Amino acid sequence: MTGIRLHAPAPGWAIDADVVVVGSGVAGLTAALRCTAAGLRTVVVTKARLDDGSTRWAQGGIAAALGEGDTPEQHLDDTLVAGAGLCDERAVRVLVTEGPDAVRRLIETGADFDKTADGAIALTREGGHHRRRIAHAGGDATGAEISRALVEAIRDRGVRTIEHALVLDLLTDAEGRTAGVTLHVMGEGQHDGVGAVHAPAVVLATGGMGQVFSATTNPAVSTGDGVALAMRAGAEVSDLEFVQFHPTVLFLGAGSEGQQPLVSEAVRGEGAHLVDADGVRFMLEQHELAELAPRDIVAKAITRRMQEHGTENMYLDARHFGAEMWAERFPTILAACRAHGIDPVTEPIPIAPAAHYASGGVRTDLHGRTTVPGLYACGEVACTGVHGANRLASNSLLEGLVFAERIVEDITAAAPRVAGPPAPHPAPVTLPLPVAGARLRVQRIMTAGAGVLRSEASLREAAEALDALHSDALAGGTDDTKAGEPGVDSWETTNLLCLARVLVAAARRRAETRGCHWREDHPDRDDTDWRRHLVVRLNPDRTLDVRTTATHDFPPTSDAPGSAQ
Repeated sequence: MTGIRLHAPAPGWAIDADVVVVGSGVAGLTAALRCTAAGLRTVVVTKARLDDGSTRWAQGGIAAALGEGDTPEQHLDDTLVAGAGLCDERAVRVLVTEGPDAVRRLIETGADFDKTADGAIALTREGGHHRRRIAHAGGDATGAEISRALVEAIRDRGVRTIEHALVLDLLTDAEGRTAGVTLHVMGEGQHDGVGAVHAPAVVLATGGMGQVFSATTNPAVSTGDGVALAMRAGAEVSDLEFVQFHPTVLFLGAGSEGQQPLVSEAVRGEGAHLVDADGVRFMLEQHELAELAPRDIVAKAITRRMQEHGTENMYLDARHFGAEMWAERFPTILAACRAHGIDPVTEPIPIAPAAHYASGGVRTDLHGRTTVPGLYACGEVACTGVHGANRLASNSLLEGLVFAERIVEDITAAAPRVAGPPAPHPAPVTLPLPVAGARLRVQRIMTAGAGVLRSEASLREAAEALDALHSDALAGGTDDTKAGEPGVDSWETTNLLCLARVLVAAARRRAETRGCHWREDHPDRDDTDWRRHLVVRLNPDRTLDVRTTATHDFPPTSDAPGSAQ
């Protein structure tokens, strides 16, 4: 344990549970439903409303070997290729073999996927897949349908929820085992102010950290709170340098910031072409799958073409779909484009890459156990080893489903444990609150220095700027700015600054180009020195401990099965 905490008031209220699930996307709600079905007193803590996480923004769908002629082995092969040598093959095998049944259980829960004329699940293709294996709903509203079904099931089963609550820190007992979490309810939930949920098992399902960059497809709540909490608790994180930039995000103009509209990969799966301003298809010469190459290859090709032409965007041309197909298959994207003055039925869509998905996160084993006893993680907050250096399209929802179910199996298989009383730290160290305006500065530093294109020079500049923000916070501000006050904005910014420093440190260390980590000064993949992972811990003195694994396999998170319980 690090003894490090956020600078926050002591809890003024507490409730007891067997399990607390933090997050309400596909991973969190699946875990909560399974825990409740097993008779465990379960509390769901979520930052906004139950349906406000990243899941509902997922357009393309969920990948699983459900189609005729497809097999888990083929799905495994495509995933390993996309992961560029860093996938944990055991984790991928779990994903692809348990995935089809997990999707069927999701359907039993109430999710309604699009069907073909004969009643079978309609399947499409996306980048990196050699088969049609992407199940979708509402054309391009898969996440919204999954979220609707799971939220409805949570409410039907009377699962206790605390909405509008930002999780702060992990509570531990005298033996260093999980004893719950502290959280701040933002005035609209069941409690006000800082409180606690006491529980012997905590499941982190807090989603991504896309808000660490200026432009992202992630919602405003994606500030990496779960990864930062886990690091303060002493957990190991891994592979944070592998941030996937989605190739086709609606380009809203130079300098646009915040959440940007996504143009799903499924549009390319149905036959849309990537073109430059002259209408030239440039992916044909880049990869055998052309527009359906893995995302890192497409994002790099778009970025290269923009550099060659001196422009800030490329185009996605799907005019040949026609009005009827656009309206039926991609109504959400059609509406988003038209809301910004673009009609994809009659003109190409301006696009550019933007931060989309964190392949790394809190390091777990095949049962979602982290290196802190009793603390689990699943979904985008976790690093299960499934994604390696680059996530295969539409594997994210499936990973959330499969590993959430595995976590519940582990919790219920162990002997019931009552949480010991949270142990006060004799001399807790608080992370300093960043100075006013630091959030915007972090995002711009990261976009400039650690975006799609990286180099030692850009990363060193980013590291120095982030260290300066950290030092200003430690000093309590400067002559020009003062330290922030405890509150949601300053806590989120503290989390973002912490994760930005980890990401940059790992990206500087990885002197190669692999997957979605692209170093201009090291343009080649180096399997001899770098087919391995970077594991990062936060030291008690608030410095970072970055180490490299001996092989591409992760070391175990615990000594024996069930020991995290």
